[in-house]
Amino acid sequence: MTDDGLTLAGWFIAPSVKSHGTTVLVFNGNGGNRSDRLHLANTLSNMGHAVMLFDYRGYGTNQGNPSEGGLLSDGRAAVRYLERRADVDPQKIVYLGESLGAGVAAATAEHRPPTLLILRSPFASLADAASEAIPFLPVSAMLWDEYPVLDIVGRLSIPMMVVAGSEDSTIPAQQSIDVFDNAIGPKKFVMVEGADHNDQRLSAGFLLADDVGSFIDEVVGDR
Repeated sequence: MTDDGLTLAGWFIAPSVKSHGTTVLVFNGNGGNRSDRLHLANTLSNMGHAVMLFDYRGYGTNQGNPSEGGLLSDGRAAVRYLERRADVDPQKIVYLGESLGAGVAAATAEHRPPTLLILRSPFASLADAASEAIPFLPVSAMLWDEYPVLDIVGRLSIPMMVVAGSEDSTIPAQQSIDVFDNAIGPKKFVMVEGADHNDQRLSAGFLLADDVGSFIDEVVGDR
């Protein structure tokens, strides 16, 4: 349940093979809902990671209206849920934020830092994304929100991975590169050559899962 009393729908997917003890919390992008992330979740589950998929307020069957503060409350509620589960190690929670979800994941990380932060197609800020004149925003009211990802990562010392598509027509790759450059902790950058914003290779492909899984193992494996 969120700080303001909303109950969010979500799925917890246990590892289908020997567990690494890690749990990946997925912060969705704007398009679709948690069902669109099942392929990625199942791939990570087959690699030994538990995965949590959830929908923000106003998405899927959830009540409420999306806003920067509201989605942050949703992210914090998802983290609290995981930390209360007996089968989740709170010290091995990984955030994976996609596009708009990168902004939510980064903001959530300021309140409750994960072991590892993975940002796929992050923008520098919502204003920077909007300046590209790309209509990907969920509701017009969110134009007033900020999601200052570039600034936030400059304050986080946790390990971070940034993934971008070289042909992303929604969030230009340069914005993701700028986010990576401003990160101050241990970090890794992956460019998926030729991939646009909704390319399966960038959102759910085995290449993405392999890179994500390898970095999780590298950072979290010995803990």
